[in-house]
Amino acid sequence: MRISSSDAAPVVTPVAVRAAPFLAPVAAVAGAFTLAQLLLVPPGMGLGWDETVYVSQVSPQAPAAFFSAPRARGVPLLVAPIAAWSSSTVLLRVYLAVLSGLGLYLALRVWRGLFPVRVLALGGALFASLWMTLFYGPQAMPNHWVAFGALGCAGCFLRVRNDPSDRAALWGAGAGTALMAWMRPTDAVWVTLPLFALLVGARRWRRPRLLVAMAAGLGTGAGAWVVEAYAQYGGLAQRLADASRIQGGLGWNIAVDDQLRSLVGRTLCRPCTGDLPNPAVIAWWFVLPVLAALALAVALRAGRATATSVLLVCATTAAVPYLFLIGYAAPRFMLPAYALLALPVADALLDLVTGPGGAWRPVVGAVVVLGLVGHLAVQFVVLTRTVERSTASHRNWDRTAAELRRLGVRPPCLLTGDFSIPIAYYAGCASAHTHGNNANATREGILRTAERIPVAALVAPGGRPPDFALGWPTRQAPGFRLHVAPTVGADGQRGDGVVEEKGDGSQETPAAKPSLTLSKTGR
Repeated sequence: MRISSSDAAPVVTPVAVRAAPFLAPVAAVAGAFTLAQLLLVPPGMGLGWDETVYVSQVSPQAPAAFFSAPRARGVPLLVAPIAAWSSSTVLLRVYLAVLSGLGLYLALRVWRGLFPVRVLALGGALFASLWMTLFYGPQAMPNHWVAFGALGCAGCFLRVRNDPSDRAALWGAGAGTALMAWMRPTDAVWVTLPLFALLVGARRWRRPRLLVAMAAGLGTGAGAWVVEAYAQYGGLAQRLADASRIQGGLGWNIAVDDQLRSLVGRTLCRPCTGDLPNPAVIAWWFVLPVLAALALAVALRAGRATATSVLLVCATTAAVPYLFLIGYAAPRFMLPAYALLALPVADALLDLVTGPGGAWRPVVGAVVVLGLVGHLAVQFVVLTRTVERSTASHRNWDRTAAELRRLGVRPPCLLTGDFSIPIAYYAGCASAHTHGNNANATREGILRTAERIPVAALVAPGGRPPDFALGWPTRQAPGFRLHVAPTVGADGQRGDGVVEEKGDGSQETPAAKPSLTLSKTGR
């Protein structure tokens, strides 16, 4: 394989591309990533809050949950091949784990010739071994796929820049941009901002076909989001305003410390208070910028400064909104930045442990290996604890749904209040809120619905039931206080309406189905 080097980037000829060997180390990393997901994140973990929103859009298990302004339709499209016909969470998890392993392989493969294979394999392993990468790999969430789209798009961008006749890379750049835009349009804009700036502002970077391909990719996802804004959210300006409000008001907010607090396994750090985690948990975060700077020096010496610079700049713009423009944190927000940093960091680490001619540096190598082993141990501990907490929470939701069904609250039914969105999915019910970020109903509408089908409101610990449920008869359940709405019987009179199980497993039912309001007293 012939590769010419320059400060701009290596140029891979079409012949070299066709002759490129199968990237076995990269494929091995991708396969290990899929296997690790299936072993460390049990497929039976259950769906999380946001996952139930996305999956419910295409699943027959429950009515579609309210789709708030910031969300995009990429995840429902991604899970539709499974969720549209099966309610099996295990099957969905396996499907996403396999798909994410394939995504990692493809995102790394486009960098062949731009970085040595050993850098690609180590970079993939570094990214894949982060606890948040493993945790969200098999989940129906968007950030993981933005990360793959970002890494693949940047690589294809450089390939087309070096070889305008590379049609596969041209399509890849458009596809990577489209993937990001369908998942999170705003993230796609931040990631591709430096790339579009180069294509438009620098004469030697201008590639009209590449510009069109990426603009078309961005337009597919962002365009759908804009069309939906006018169809369902009162226009683009209103949707942007609602999205900003739901996220706490976008503006100057230093969230660096929030991101550090989230590294301990807080999947949503809002509000993000408390002490910073143990230094062992956050140490790797402070090592990243040092290794990034070293990677740039290595790239200058190796003649691939352009490739490394593009990755570092795109990683920076991907991280900016989540470090400085939002008032809370979630570890998954930073996944695109971590994916883009993975290759430069791997390049820097390999340079540290090898001397001229590839000779191993025993002392430095031992320090780096020990550091990586410690890092992996911390990631494993955090992942294990996060999975345990999430699994327990999801099982609690499932038990709540089972209790609702036991009491006769079965589809068609409606839940409202705190935790009602995920529990409604588990129970096969619709969900509604009269206020807050997911407001989609009125008090009167819920009361009218309660005359026809079971309705339940779930109140968080320390809360109280809605005012319209205060006079309803109260029932106790494990961890809950049940406020039972009277039901309308055939004679037009209201009764208790509770469905009690008999000893033989059958039920005594009133003339109409019960309506319940649950006030949660513990988790």
